Amino acid sequence: HGMNVQVLADPFGRLLWASPALPGAVHDIRAAREHAILDALADAAIPCWADKAYRGAGGTVRTPYWGRWETLSTGQKAVNRSHAKIRALGEQAV
Repeated sequence: HGMNVQVLADPFGRLLWASPALPGAVHDIRAAREHAILDALADAAIPCWADKAYRGAGGTVRTPYWGRWETLSTGQKAVNRSHAKIRALGEQAV
């Protein structure tokens, strides 16, 4: 009974846009492509911090380093921590 709704939020956690709902079985990156979010962000040169479900999105979408925590380098762990702090601000919109 789940739904997939894509949202865009500003760095202050304010909701900017919410997509029409898709079935919950639709993967996040597929939903973003169907709603043309990735192209719109790239065309407007707007950086976006997303979770690992958007790996491979390209353009201006930034995702954390992939892998088990214990296999990441110290630098990769630091980047992932910073990434999570930035994403947490936008997650407030949800």
